[in-house]
Amino acid sequence: MTDSQILRQLAREYYQLSKEERNTERRKLHTAVNDLKMIRPVVMIDELPWNEMNINDELTMKCENPFLHGVEWFLRSNIYKYKHMPADMFLRPYIPISKVVHSTGNGMRVQEKTLKTSEKNSIISHEYSDQLKTDEDLDKLQIPVITYDSEMTLKQYEFIGEILGDIIPLKITGRDHTHFAPWDEISMLRGVTSLLMDLIERPEFSHKLVARLAEINLAEMEQYEALGLYESDPFSLHCTPILTSDLPSKDYDSGNMTRKDIWGRGTAQIFASVSKAMHEEFDIEYMKQTIGQCGLVYYGCCEPLDKKIDIVEKIPNLRKIGVTPWADVNLATEIIGKKYVVSSKPNPASIGVAMLDKDALKKEIKAILDACKRNGCSCDIVLKDISTCSGRPENIFEWEQTVMELVQNY
Repeated sequence: MTDSQILRQLAREYYQLSKEERNTERRKLHTAVNDLKMIRPVVMIDELPWNEMNINDELTMKCENPFLHGVEWFLRSNIYKYKHMPADMFLRPYIPISKVVHSTGNGMRVQEKTLKTSEKNSIISHEYSDQLKTDEDLDKLQIPVITYDSEMTLKQYEFIGEILGDIIPLKITGRDHTHFAPWDEISMLRGVTSLLMDLIERPEFSHKLVARLAEINLAEMEQYEALGLYESDPFSLHCTPILTSDLPSKDYDSGNMTRKDIWGRGTAQIFASVSKAMHEEFDIEYMKQTIGQCGLVYYGCCEPLDKKIDIVEKIPNLRKIGVTPWADVNLATEIIGKKYVVSSKPNPASIGVAMLDKDALKKEIKAILDACKRNGCSCDIVLKDISTCSGRPENIFEWEQTVMELVQNY
């Protein structure tokens, strides 16, 4: 088969699946959760160990033209998930062609040593070098210049359109949301030990560093707005549902999307190791200045926030809070109540075993659902950060089937 024949066959299958009624129903479920009017909890699965999951060559790339690999993978991976572990995912009834965006960068490149357990696995160990030790080093951090290559974007759109345009619509897409995680970035530019020690020993220097990154983040947002790079049909908020009736804002005039029309997402994962007061001083205050300007805000990732929700809710326009396996879900949901969405992250370690323990999984998910029901919370459940399924994709398929049965009986 030629590259064109391969893609056309996949596109026909994808488009037929995208028109199934369950896609419409799932969009309603996603929207209801984010509107704080939940029908039932929604379940998502993301960040998969794809290197362990190829069944019957369903994920084997066959196009010879490297440029077509992006479209081929989009089709193959989404068809695969939709068939084997759909949870509450939905398929867009078009092929997204991402706007070609260039950035000059912030002047820094990560310097590190890495260790791998497998050449095929993207999950690796990092040891970072400290490149930001002095006030003078902060001058290395530059405001990026963002440019939109509309000509190249149109070429890609037309090229793919010639192959697939008579089978499935195509849509040029922009950026779903804006993201600010300065301490994740600092940890890669400095290493964890230097970062944490300087919060105590050199607080003024630490403030200068995060303030500079906040300045950079704001400058990037302004450029994205000016260039019309934000998306009017958003799809995913870093693995969680993004749809809501509350965005775009009431002031949106069908022109360029602004930060008021999109979600902002923030996190400080390394701050799992710092006090509430320090977390507020060195991160939440800067979230107010950056993602707090967005229409809605989702805060949190792997850091436990159950004892810090009172500072997190100081971020303007907060709508969703991450609740990790290391947080007390009972405490978190009691405080969150009906004010925000609980984005619950079950423990992905349950997947990386020889055989899924369904009884233990039911106990874990039931505890989440019971806590949300007891406190009237809107909730999404997201299985992510899966570094391995122990070479057994069925673990994930069975996880999906077990959890979906529980939420559908919610």
